[in-house]
Amino acid sequence: MTLAVGTARRKRAAQCRDGRAADLLAWYDRHRRALPWRAAPGERPDPYRVWLSEIMLQQTTTKAVAPYFVRFIARWPNVRALAAAPLEDVLKTWAGLGYYARARHLHACAKVVVARHAGCFPQSVAALSDLPGVGPYTAAAIAAIAFGTPVAAVDGNVERVVARLYAVQGELPAAKQKIRRLAESLVPVERAGDFAQALMDLGATICTPKTPACALCPWTSACAARRRGDPEAFPAKAKKKEGRLRRGAAFVVLRSDGFVLVRSRPPRGLLGGMTEIPTTQWTHDFDGGAELAPALGRAQPSWRRIAGVVTHTFTHFPLELVVYVAEVSPDASAPPGGRWIARRDLADEALPNLMRKVLAHALG
Repeated sequence: MTLAVGTARRKRAAQCRDGRAADLLAWYDRHRRALPWRAAPGERPDPYRVWLSEIMLQQTTTKAVAPYFVRFIARWPNVRALAAAPLEDVLKTWAGLGYYARARHLHACAKVVVARHAGCFPQSVAALSDLPGVGPYTAAAIAAIAFGTPVAAVDGNVERVVARLYAVQGELPAAKQKIRRLAESLVPVERAGDFAQALMDLGATICTPKTPACALCPWTSACAARRRGDPEAFPAKAKKKEGRLRRGAAFVVLRSDGFVLVRSRPPRGLLGGMTEIPTTQWTHDFDGGAELAPALGRAQPSWRRIAGVVTHTFTHFPLELVVYVAEVSPDASAPPGGRWIARRDLADEALPNLMRKVLAHALG
């Protein structure tokens, strides 16, 4: 290949990439989603709002995140306010959104931004990646959207779009690096933040996992998977290994004056720092019952098992809990680490969804 031919091919490839970026941005200008964290056209993005939304959106849908984002912004409108908040308040406001380590990392990150960066988010991907809870995708998304850095922010939606655009062979996760390189080749120098959000919107609204709306896609003529006629086949995914089922028991203790026994989980680990109903250990071979209930001083509760089980699926394993209920007198003492909460105040506690299921099963 001569130098002239090689140069011409690279130039045509660059023009092709530029054309795809321009087509996507034109589509985005017409169809961009109105989201509470997204800056309006012509408005400078707020790095705090971008960061907060990206942490909340990890493994969570836009619909689920929106009301939580609005509540957080109303209560803590900037990173200094969030850094100054007690972690317990942050966990309570986060309760129900799931993946609770994100809330702890969120609070820790706010403190770091205030302490080390004078309350201003760093702009480089490398510096952003050093913040608590900020991984490669989140760092790239913040850098692109908040600061216009021409980097590819590759999440699950973007992986799907790019895998289909190029008909990438190979299963995830092995194909991730190839998809990332292809995504990086598409990023324009100008409007990198809009391009990142356009890819997200395209994956969320048009290039969906099932029955993609190819006729409405700005890349319909460029998409290799569409030309093949099997866009839903991309990206191929290795079969997910299911975690082994764990079981346990939960003990709902009701005081006759309207209080419920709760305790706080250890600050680190699964559901760290959250409020819970007392439970046994969750094990693969659990076969215990009410004899494992927490001691309540002199009280001798009569335990009643509620029919059925509470089921919940964590990232790495499914869980089944049998639920026992007992009523005690108002003078019953809480066991070490436990505390009494008025039933009317349970909605304000940092109860994860699992524990809300347990309470609903016991009290409903």
